[in-house]
Amino acid sequence: MPAIDDDDRPKKKIVHEIGQELALLSVGELRDRITLLREEIARLEADIARKGASKAAADLFFKK
Repeated sequence: MPAIDDDDRPKKKIVHEIGQELALLSVGELRDRITLLREEIARLEADIARKGASKAAADLFFKK
């Protein structure tokens, strides 16, 4: 039976908790988390923009 290659195993999803201990994380893991957090910030900013546009459209419609 062939040995299981690490590349064949499912990748564990990166989860970051605000304030968690960082001492046990490698530089690569820290960089991965920075990437993850930047992507999340971009997603949040896009949602803020979308909601702002919806509010502006509603304000125009109701002539606030």
